[in-house]
Amino acid sequence: MHNFQYHLASDLASASSDLAAAGDGKLIAGGMTLIPTLKQRLAAPSDVIDLGAIDSLRGISKDGDSIVIGAMTCHYDVASSDIVRQAIPALADLAGGIGDPAVRHRGTIGGSIANADPAADYPGGVVGLGATIVTNKREISGDDFFLGLFETALEDDEIITAVKFPIPKKAHYQKFRHTASGYAVVGVMVAQTDAGVRVGVTGAGPSAFRASEFEAALTKDFSAASVEGISQNPDGLLTDIHFSNEYRAHIVGVFVRRAVAAMV
Repeated sequence: MHNFQYHLASDLASASSDLAAAGDGKLIAGGMTLIPTLKQRLAAPSDVIDLGAIDSLRGISKDGDSIVIGAMTCHYDVASSDIVRQAIPALADLAGGIGDPAVRHRGTIGGSIANADPAADYPGGVVGLGATIVTNKREISGDDFFLGLFETALEDDEIITAVKFPIPKKAHYQKFRHTASGYAVVGVMVAQTDAGVRVGVTGAGPSAFRASEFEAALTKDFSAASVEGISQNPDGLLTDIHFSNEYRAHIVGVFVRRAVAAMV
């Protein structure tokens, strides 16, 4: 591990100030990604700013037709929240399937989204449910947030403070779980909303995306039969030693149909 200056931020203002003043600062939330990266000497930040003491970044509330989750809220709290369970049970199920108990008690929703791991679950939920990312500077549509492999629309000195999830009519999350890591080889969030159907996919590509052909068919006829003949284009999807892009594309279609079947 390389040497760095450690800052325990007492509030959002001090975290923002420390981050702006750092030559190459990194924020740490639950530390599920950053700490292993530091230990492997794959990153050498000049400063690490710890958000763990900022209580205002934690919590879950219902605000009108949305569920607002503070960035430092851990996965376990989302999974066990009565507010989330009653309003968006699919989101609670998604959070409850992340990693293992140790990860769920330490990892945070803001950290996961900011890291934008292609195999993380929350990005699929953000895109599929049409969430909004709230930062210390602005609000960013979930459709515009994930730009590529570990790449987001966040500026260098921007801090996620909360995520707002509009409450759908219905939603369901299906996940092909990697047996060793628990990561999503493919994860699919299907949501029925007032504006139509949204299908968010994670794991399959370099970043979460919407499966527009499935959305169009399901908006006309919300049934598994309506998407029976639709296939996800494998071009641009991930290929590794375990799963090809063609296989991931096939699984997207399978899980869209399973999610729809579970909702009707």
